[in-house]
Amino acid sequence: MKGSRPEQAALSRDTDMSKTQATRAVIEGMVDGLNDHRIDDIGQFFAESFRWMGNCGCGTKFGLRAFQDNWQRPFQAAFSDKVCIDEARLFMGEWAAAFGRQEATHSGAFMGIAPTGKRVEIRYMDFWKVVDGRIADNWVMVDFPHVMAQLGVDCFGGHGWEAYDRGEKMPPRPEAA
Repeated sequence: MKGSRPEQAALSRDTDMSKTQATRAVIEGMVDGLNDHRIDDIGQFFAESFRWMGNCGCGTKFGLRAFQDNWQRPFQAAFSDKVCIDEARLFMGEWAAAFGRQEATHSGAFMGIAPTGKRVEIRYMDFWKVVDGRIADNWVMVDFPHVMAQLGVDCFGGHGWEAYDRGEKMPPRPEAA
C-alpha cells in the first residue's frame, strides 16, 4: 500500500480469547430464540442498551426496546413462517460473526410491497460483540434489494451492476492515471 496505512481491526485487537466458548453459547441461544420467534423475552441474550446497526433500509436501533419494536415486530409482521439458517459462524473471544439466510413467507407489507404469499430468501451477515454474557453490539447487513427482487421490485431501477455480469451493459473503467 502506498503511503500511510489506516489503523485496522481496532475493535477486536484486544479480544479475550478465553471468552470464545461463552460467546458461542450466547449466540447459539439467541439464534434458537429468534427461530422460536421470541420477542418479549429476547432480552435474555441482549443487553438492555445494546446497539443494532443495520444497513440502509434496516436502520439503527439503540436499545433492546427499539430492537423489539422497530425491527423484530415489523420483520415478523412482514415475514411469517421464517427460519434462520446460519451457513457459517465464526467465534473469537467476545466476538462472533455469521452469514446465512432466512427463509420466510411474505405475509405482510414490506417496503411498500403488499403481501404476496411468496416464499423468499433473506440473506444476511451479522457481527456481534458479547459483553458480560449478553450481546452489546450487533452490526448487520440484510440484503433487502434481493428480497425486493424476489417480490418483483427492482429497487435499482435497472441500474444494478448485475447487468454487467449478464453482459447486458459494458462496465465503466477508471481513467488511466
